[in-house]
Amino acid sequence: MNDASKGKYTFKVTVKAGKNDIKKAVEEKYKVNAVKISTITIKGRSARAGAKRLEIAKSAFKKAIVTVKAGQKISIFDAAGVENK
Repeated sequence: MNDASKGKYTFKVTVKAGKNDIKKAVEEKYKVNAVKISTITIKGRSARAGAKRLEIAKSAFKKAIVTVKAGQKISIFDAAGVENK
């Protein structure tokens, strides 16, 4: 939530999405101007779970950090009632 006050918002996106695709989608959906897009690809990995310790696969995904124009914000990230200490 600290980055939201700086105008940076993080989204989980499909691995195949490019920066231009992400920018268009954010601008259309939230009616803001995206200034910068940073992406991080998180590798898939395996984990053990359950009583039998079965191995399950966790799929890869991509995170996009979108910086919006100064003075703009995305309302779903608005943390009403939460104060920074």
